[in-house]
Amino acid sequence: MDQRIPQQVVIENVIQSKMRGKVIYQSNVPAPIALNLTFVKPYDDKSGKGYQRPVDPKRCHDFALYLSKGDDALFTPVLLNACSNWEFSAYDKLRPNYGRLFCKGKASLMDGQHRLGGIQRYIQETNADIMVPFLAFHSLDEDEEIQLFDIINTKAKGIGPSLSKYLRRDSDELSWVATELLVRKESPFYNIGSIIGKRVKGRHITLQNVYRTLHFLFKKDDVALLSKEEKLNIALHYYNTLKDTFSYEWLDYGGHRITHIVCLDALSIAAGIVLDKFFSIEKKKIDYTSLTQAVQKLKDIDWSSTGHLRYLKGLSGSKSLATELADIMTK
Repeated sequence: MDQRIPQQVVIENVIQSKMRGKVIYQSNVPAPIALNLTFVKPYDDKSGKGYQRPVDPKRCHDFALYLSKGDDALFTPVLLNACSNWEFSAYDKLRPNYGRLFCKGKASLMDGQHRLGGIQRYIQETNADIMVPFLAFHSLDEDEEIQLFDIINTKAKGIGPSLSKYLRRDSDELSWVATELLVRKESPFYNIGSIIGKRVKGRHITLQNVYRTLHFLFKKDDVALLSKEEKLNIALHYYNTLKDTFSYEWLDYGGHRITHIVCLDALSIAAGIVLDKFFSIEKKKIDYTSLTQAVQKLKDIDWSSTGHLRYLKGLSGSKSLATELADIMTK
């Protein structure tokens, strides 16, 4: 792979330190320099020492959209191997670890190709100036580089969609509603929900599950325009009425399917249809009495895990059951 560059590049305000005995550099550079000063080793490289997957255009596009949010769009440094092509020079003897880098060749991009791909797209479309932070090893051999890439992409774990929704509760209405349904003692999900997404005995519904099912509940345009507090009140009323109507089944996860995700989604899809009939556009209010009566019409449904619902699976199963439930609720 050609690591040469037309002329030497100088990077200022660099901090030099060590990580496990390896010399590293930290700073940031303008996006065009970051793009021209790095290269990628594809997994099918003829050298046999490549490892990078092909770039996913959608991930680059999504990151470019994220950057369009402006100053709130923070991101982590890209990880580089300078391959001994970069030399550090301190500004003075009093600050031996603070200075500039003289870059005589390109650095291998170990982690961050989708970030750089998104940055490239963003600056092409907006002509914006953006600085790219980096952490660069002075020199890793090819096997060390491959090993570190493997560790980053197999050992490190994301925070998961449930915790992500929790962290967004102040900026996303349904994330807030879903969180409230798990933390409020008056909620039927209080003792059976997990905020961090880890299912343990007794807590089989994750925050992501609740978030998803709320999308079905508030899918209709008119209801979707309600405030988050009004949505929370509707959700509390609807799911509490379900729990009151099926008090034993609601808490018997092993023997009954009513709180299994496929059935919970079906109940939310059905409610989305029913809410439309009980919602007053003029008053922007729900007829709670009629909603309660509609739920109580479901009292003869067999939710047992050995009944006909045992074969229900996936979103298609949820939609099929929802049609049946909505018909009963609106008779």
